[in-house]
Amino acid sequence: MSSLLGWTRPAKLSANGANALLSRGFPASSRNLGAGAPPTFPPSVVVQVKALACELPHRLQLPLSRLSLSEIRREVITQGLVAEISGTTLWRWLSTDALRPWRHRSWIFPRDPDFATKAGRILDLYDRVWQGRPLNSREFVISADEKSSIQARRRKQPTLAPAPGRCTRVEHEYFREGAWTYLAAWDVHRAKVFGRCERKSGIAPVDRLIQEVMSQQPYKSARRVFWIMDNCSAHRGQRAVDRLRSQWPNLLLVHTPVHASWLNQIEIYFSIVQRKVLTPNDFHSLQELEQRLLAFQRRYEETASPFQWTFTRKDLAILLAKIEDKGFASAA
Repeated sequence: MSSLLGWTRPAKLSANGANALLSRGFPASSRNLGAGAPPTFPPSVVVQVKALACELPHRLQLPLSRLSLSEIRREVITQGLVAEISGTTLWRWLSTDALRPWRHRSWIFPRDPDFATKAGRILDLYDRVWQGRPLNSREFVISADEKSSIQARRRKQPTLAPAPGRCTRVEHEYFREGAWTYLAAWDVHRAKVFGRCERKSGIAPVDRLIQEVMSQQPYKSARRVFWIMDNCSAHRGQRAVDRLRSQWPNLLLVHTPVHASWLNQIEIYFSIVQRKVLTPNDFHSLQELEQRLLAFQRRYEETASPFQWTFTRKDLAILLAKIEDKGFASAA
């Protein structure tokens, strides 16, 4: 695809973007215009338009964050690529290559210098492998984290139930009734969930969650219980590894890479809680919010099954190779 930075504006354009020389090279374009039919465009114009659509707006000196179809059309005409063109034609060209510059998605760069090693061992645990050996029936994998600052928002007007031709109505304004930190642990292979609400996060709340899990069977008498957790201050570094191991000798704390919570399966459960319990947020009190969260845990377990985790070590290697090929450096 040609670059806009190296493009030179034609001296004289026809409606389809062709100059006099191009018109002689594409006689069909001239005949179509003379007959009043929609103009056809030479391939070079299509290429230039797609190149424009693939640019970041600030590189085109445009005060925009994203290019919409109408902005592309405006810029195509302003740049002199064509004298006139319809949005339908632009849409057809862009659709050919699945180009949608008005859309964007966020993505995360690996920041941990040991990302591959740390991520790989977590993926192994999901596949019931540790240091190259399969786990036995007395070894378990727990994924745990905190979902902080879950507010109880009491709406200033009652929420209205749905009715024919009308969805649920939730008052925009609300009173703040406080907030919980929701700590949860997910048994990756047994589809068991444990959780509790605490006023704030910290070492003591984390230890209470771990105590709740590790004090019951089968974890109490397990050979090893692997706890996958991120690098939050309450369970960060070797000090946390040593602290937890001293309290529960069969517990092995396994940290995710820095800035890689997406590798922690408990985040999938938290996303389910967000959709099914917390949206819309309408609770009269903190107690009601706590009761709803804990009741949902019990309800979820009734039909829960292990998450179908499909991202493997092979996928990890492909992802890291792709990032390296594109020349993206890990952020400090």
